[in-house]
Amino acid sequence: MGKKVKKDEKPAPDDVFDPLLVESHQAGTVVLMLDSPEEDVQAKACEAIYKFVDKCDENKKSLLDLGAIDRLLKLIQSEDRIVKRNACMAFGVMAAHPEVRKTLRKSDECIPAVVQLMSPEEESVCHEFGALCLSYMSNDFSSKVSIFEQDGLEPLIRCLSAGDPDVQKNSIEAIAHMLQDYQARTVIRELNGLQPILDLLKSEYSIIQELALVALERAAQDSENRAALREIEGLDALIRFIGTPELNDLHTHAVMVLSNCLEDVESMEQIKDSGGLHRLVAFITDAAPPEEETKKEGKKGGSRKGKKGKDDDDDSKHGKSRGGDGEIVPTLPDVKQFAAKAIARAAKNSENRKLLHEQEVEKMLILLLGHEEPFVQVAAAQAIATMSENLNSRDSVREWDGVEPLVKLLKSDHPEVREAASLALANLTAGNTNNCQEVISHGGIEPLINMLGDPKEGAVAHAAVILTNMSTGEIMRSNIQQQGVIYALIDPLKSRNTTVQSKAALGVAAFVCDADTRTEFRNAGGLEALIKLLNSGNDEVRRSASWAVTVCASDEPTAIEMSKLGGLELLQEIQLSSTRKNCFTDVALDRMLDSNLSAKYALQGYLGPGNLISDGFFDPGQLKSDTKFRSLEDYCKEKVNQKRAVLLINSKTDMPRSPMPSELDLKAETSKSSVTSKSSKTGRDAAKGKSKAQREREEKQREEEIQAQLQAQQELASMEELPFIPPPDPIFLKYILEVQDKVGPLPSSKAQVILLAQFVADKMGGSIERGQVANFSYELPVSQIKYELNSNVVPIGLIKTGIHYHRALLFKALADRIAVGCSLQRGEYNRAWNEVMLIDDDDAPGAPKFPPKAYIVDLIHQPGKLMRSDSTEAVQYQKL
Repeated sequence: MGKKVKKDEKPAPDDVFDPLLVESHQAGTVVLMLDSPEEDVQAKACEAIYKFVDKCDENKKSLLDLGAIDRLLKLIQSEDRIVKRNACMAFGVMAAHPEVRKTLRKSDECIPAVVQLMSPEEESVCHEFGALCLSYMSNDFSSKVSIFEQDGLEPLIRCLSAGDPDVQKNSIEAIAHMLQDYQARTVIRELNGLQPILDLLKSEYSIIQELALVALERAAQDSENRAALREIEGLDALIRFIGTPELNDLHTHAVMVLSNCLEDVESMEQIKDSGGLHRLVAFITDAAPPEEETKKEGKKGGSRKGKKGKDDDDDSKHGKSRGGDGEIVPTLPDVKQFAAKAIARAAKNSENRKLLHEQEVEKMLILLLGHEEPFVQVAAAQAIATMSENLNSRDSVREWDGVEPLVKLLKSDHPEVREAASLALANLTAGNTNNCQEVISHGGIEPLINMLGDPKEGAVAHAAVILTNMSTGEIMRSNIQQQGVIYALIDPLKSRNTTVQSKAALGVAAFVCDADTRTEFRNAGGLEALIKLLNSGNDEVRRSASWAVTVCASDEPTAIEMSKLGGLELLQEIQLSSTRKNCFTDVALDRMLDSNLSAKYALQGYLGPGNLISDGFFDPGQLKSDTKFRSLEDYCKEKVNQKRAVLLINSKTDMPRSPMPSELDLKAETSKSSVTSKSSKTGRDAAKGKSKAQREREEKQREEEIQAQLQAQQELASMEELPFIPPPDPIFLKYILEVQDKVGPLPSSKAQVILLAQFVADKMGGSIERGQVANFSYELPVSQIKYELNSNVVPIGLIKTGIHYHRALLFKALADRIAVGCSLQRGEYNRAWNEVMLIDDDDAPGAPKFPPKAYIVDLIHQPGKLMRSDSTEAVQYQKL
């Protein structure tokens, strides 16, 4: 062995510090090392910090408190590549903490420095963690603005084509966040960023594909971006993506992108022309796509199995179908749901609805109604509802047996399914009698009526709409009425939801259309709920309720009942408001007044020739428009006062008369006196000594008195509980018979008017000279009648001395009984008059025929005289 030679080691210069190896166990010490001038120390400190903060969020917060962020921000701008790389790694990971991002947002140097890390000359690691930092920062709106202003999108788009998947992932995530801002959607197109994003769909990593689809979904919200996607064949790429069964967990996102794209008619046409819509339908319904006519012609005489080629090779390569003619792999329920939603969204455009209908999309949706998942059924039913806005689609759904599954879904246990199915049926039955009959044929009436009590308010509203749509046919309406729809509509009227209230009111208007149903609705207490809706603050509810009131007020009993419930008062109040008033409230008020002529004459002071006075009519005098109208029963129960008498028209005499206030008081006084006499007698008897036999007789007599008293009280209660019947007027009945016998047979209307006027004047005290009306004593006789009857209500036949308003009312009442058309109008100062339309007599052959002219009938001064309504004497007759 050779002899070892000792090396000569030169000693270190005296001014150089000897190397020192330090082990630090405190993060604060390492943070201080970031301030070292030695790049090697900085690099190792950054590396140690990266490992420390990568462990948990608490470590990120503690380093933030130690002031590491400001030091790292300086080091990511270092000229040393190793220091910059390690600092960038630590900085990017720390940005995941919200408190760190909050601190970074306050720094003006942060975003520019990070964007600088994305430059092409930097290392891939810097790109990765720089993009990571931007992806975290872009969660906040203010940071989005800063990145946008610092042109951060361009380097991010460039990094999408990087070979490192981590760089791609962080970059596409940052871009996806940036695309939440509408400005970024425009810039991404200008920087040609859509194609690189679309290319990421071919990535091997599902997270990158998912983020790319999220970015495309947000970018496709811009119409110009959708046009750009069409140019780069993005729609076909998405269809192919959905046709790849291995990527079924990402199909939902792809369908959402398509949903945005299909808003444009151009996109719909492109996907239709390329056959993509057929393939999409096949993927969603798990069925083979319908063959096009050209393919059918080419396959004549051959079999499907014989047509294999390149597509089959592709299928065998992947093991599963990609949407060609081979095996169809079922898609996930979520995909079906979003596909149906995409169809519904696209179908909001009328042109798209036509294109979708041409592609028979309704078949796909009908198939999805039978899916086992409720949310798929909901989406399919909602899409059918949207498609049903196309008139042809309504017929197609029926022809392809789509109504029956929708009716079955009305009985589903899931409220959302019932609501969506009812919405679809509501649109399908709108203006389509055949669909209405189809619903009935599949037993849809019972579940629809049951749905009026559904806890889901939307389902209640839709059910009311469907039933209203089916009420257009008389037979259908009768069937629905027989199954209890009248009672079922009352609860929805009491709902707090304005839509439910409005639709239920329209349902009432549709079904309460004859006397029997109005009686049923009135007895069930529906009028009270309906009247309350007139006071709603919602315009639509008020309109619908007004229309229902208009229908219900077609007969007098219902109109009177609504008046008692305050309906007339409410409508009067609405008429005084310029904001709440509308044409429906006008019609409702007119109809209520036409069915309650007493109220009409009292409030408006006019009855037209078509307003025929019937028994039960009364005239309480002119009322102000804001005054509550009281019923005849109220006036009958009122004690006698000094006010004007209420004139009553009633020719019925074969009914038991309602008790007047005097009779009720007399009964009560009799009952009271019997009790008093009994008690006083008992007191006297107690003071005297009596034998046992006398006491037994007196006890028996006392029992008989008590029994008689109880019987009297029962009779009194039964009298009070009897339905109110207006006081009879046999004299007025005699007038009617006399007029029908003498006036009715006359050959002309003019002769009838003249004789009837003379008849009325004769019964009311005869003619009165001009200027002597004030001296004509009529008030005292009427007051005497009031006190004799002990009532303010006076039958018209009892009045023997009447002036203008007495005679005009009697003339109108009698003229209506013999079909002589006339109007009744009230004036001021107790004036009232009748106007008739008469044709001038001219029987000469060939004489011209003129329209009838208006005449005022004189009932006071020259009974029977006819005055032209525009003449001076007619004006004088109407005024004091």
